[in-house]
Amino acid sequence: MLVAASLTACTASAPRPSTPLAQEAAAQDTHYVIGPGDALGIFVYRAPELSVDLPVRPDGRVSMPLVADIQAAGRTPTQLAEDIAERLREYVRDPNVTVMVRSFVGPPARLIRVIGEAAEPLALPYREGMTLLDVLISARGLTRYAAGNRAEVIRRNFDGSPPQVIPVRLSALLRDGDVSQDLPMRPGDTLVIPQSWF
Repeated sequence: MLVAASLTACTASAPRPSTPLAQEAAAQDTHYVIGPGDALGIFVYRAPELSVDLPVRPDGRVSMPLVADIQAAGRTPTQLAEDIAERLREYVRDPNVTVMVRSFVGPPARLIRVIGEAAEPLALPYREGMTLLDVLISARGLTRYAAGNRAEVIRRNFDGSPPQVIPVRLSALLRDGDVSQDLPMRPGDTLVIPQSWF
């Protein structure tokens, strides 16, 4: 009886994601995924002639000595290193390969886009913990013609459901310091800043 009670207590105290958002966050892979435009450093131990720094092409592939056209986009650096090592085995005994991301863009589904009346409209890679204010700082704020309080965040749902439209008051955030408008961003979000009517 005592054993059964202690087992029940252990299972009851185990943390479980309670909401769909928490379940999605718990299931999300935290490893960086390479995307087109990323700059990679590929280091082959004891083979400096094979070690290179190169960008990922728009088609998502890279080419290096002895390894032509290998898919990089959509894979983690560790997965790419293992694949390159496998292909080099034909030429190098026990190749030890390391892939380092020197600068990153990331896959398109993880970009945050800012369009409309931003001082510098842009697409930037999502970072963990990024908020609306971080995005506005990267976009250098609003133009003088922006209707900041009529802005919207378009949030794509990758499960096939229609996008969610979230109204945000950017002028209240930037000029009045209303931090309640500083919502957490998600990969794939688009911030739309309309022009004022006058």
